[in-house]
Amino acid sequence: MKKLLSSLLVLSLIITSCGSSIKVSSQFDGEADFSKFKTYSYLGWSNNSDQLMNDFDKRRVEASFASEFEKRGMKYVATGGDIEISLFLVTEQKTATTAYTNHYGVGGPVGYGYGGYRGYYYGSAWGWGGGYASTTYSEYDYTVGTLVCDVFDAKDKKLIWQSVGTGTVDGDASTRDKSIPKAVAKIMSLYPVQANK
Repeated sequence: MKKLLSSLLVLSLIITSCGSSIKVSSQFDGEADFSKFKTYSYLGWSNNSDQLMNDFDKRRVEASFASEFEKRGMKYVATGGDIEISLFLVTEQKTATTAYTNHYGVGGPVGYGYGGYRGYYYGSAWGWGGGYASTTYSEYDYTVGTLVCDVFDAKDKKLIWQSVGTGTVDGDASTRDKSIPKAVAKIMSLYPVQANK
């Protein structure tokens, strides 16, 4: 009986284009021969989770996965692929608090002296110091998205690979053409067959 390996690979991956990070984990069936799979089909989005995104982002995600599987020598077929792919998305609203502390200093005279001859100085010095600090707190809301890719052996109808990517959702729609493919590439980086260069 094939056993789903329990080894969890966790990587912290930075998407520099949008300044946020995505954490990726993956599990796979160690007895599955991933090199034999040549075609893939989509089962669709689980639990209608594609409704959490607009059509533009949905197409970006699907096209990004298609590109990644093609880089691994696989061809898309509408039905009857060697593997079947299911995608799942969940989002969660969170609030974070930041703190900024400003230090203010107070000072007085730093010294006095008397006398002097040809560059020599003698005398005494005195002074005082002090200050206070003020901390400002501010809250901001952000959305955490989790994208899951499940791969099933179409013949056995068994889950053979799962990869999960979690990170802050890019709020700037103008950058998603670059950030979504990069996020999907990170999720697919743990697939047992590496992409062709």
